[in-house]
Amino acid sequence: MSAPAVGTMAPEFELTNQHGEKVALASFRGKKNVVVIFYPFAFSGICTGELCSLRDDLAAFQNDNVELLAISCDPMFSLKAFAEHEGYKFSLLADFWPHGDVAKAYGVFMPERGMASRGTFIIDKSGKVAWSVLNGPGEARDIAAYKAALAKL
Repeated sequence: MSAPAVGTMAPEFELTNQHGEKVALASFRGKKNVVVIFYPFAFSGICTGELCSLRDDLAAFQNDNVELLAISCDPMFSLKAFAEHEGYKFSLLADFWPHGDVAKAYGVFMPERGMASRGTFIIDKSGKVAWSVLNGPGEARDIAAYKAALAKL
């Protein structure tokens, strides 16, 4: 499955966050733009660095106009430990079971490795993909690019 194109409706999802709460993409429609980032694994080097960069500049990615949702194929309990260890105050969503279904819908699931690649999608308040970038598993993202894309909304 390929990634949703800019200008198309983002695939809907409802996943459990690190606190065991259900989070639905649709709940932000008409209220907030959403930054959806897929990352391979909790506690891995590049992923931790990227999420710490977002944590350290959280006001740019989670405020009255924007919600940050980080998704991996890890189970909820791993994400809870990861969030507590790193001090993440944004939702880490578990795409654990059915394994990788949301990552598949966004065209970033790597079945041979059982993980999501690095995909970033900015979804506008109407539910459409406004911007996206796909990076390989070992390729860190440019967080400044997210900020620039958000500034245009």
